[in-house]
Amino acid sequence: MPLLEQFGNVDIYLFDQLLRGTIVPGMRVLDAGCGGGRNLVYLLREGYECFGVDGSAEAVEWVRAMAARLSPSLPAGNFRVEAIEAMSFPDAIADVVLCNSVLHFARDDVQFEGMLRGLWRVLKPGGMLFCRLASTIGGDFQWVVGSASRRRYLVPDGQEWYLVDEPLLMRLTMALGGELMDPLKTTVVQGSRCMTTWVVRKNS
Repeated sequence: MPLLEQFGNVDIYLFDQLLRGTIVPGMRVLDAGCGGGRNLVYLLREGYECFGVDGSAEAVEWVRAMAARLSPSLPAGNFRVEAIEAMSFPDAIADVVLCNSVLHFARDDVQFEGMLRGLWRVLKPGGMLFCRLASTIGGDFQWVVGSASRRRYLVPDGQEWYLVDEPLLMRLTMALGGELMDPLKTTVVQGSRCMTTWVVRKNS
């Protein structure tokens, strides 16, 4: 089977977790902000019990159709049109929670913290939170939109993003009662953005 067909357009850092065996068959995986499901292709094909939410009804319908094709035993209700901060799934439902390229779209501190609480709530103790989010780590972002305390920055393509930094991620890791499973890793995309991978184990 061609690799693209087997794995889809999976995030390279999530692929790294699969290669290292931190995500294994039998785990429940929830993709918060799943979009069209690019990070779920392999997991569905391999029989993982998957869940997902997204704010786009069109994206969720696409994922439901893909799940019906690749993993027909999964209920369509596993994939829902919901905000991350208001997910209707039970507490501690997932061994792995994915949130890829979503958190930097938070409007402000309140929404960011609400989204993070939502992710943490559905994660089992001992589980893994895998986030990829834009940051100021390694980049030169000088255009603050409004109050700097809101962490809203104007990025080069004209969008406003909520950008984290290393001290904030370290404080949040401790405040959540978690621990880093990997060092923070940031990819600097020339003249465009800095994307940080934040992988946290939930200790309790």
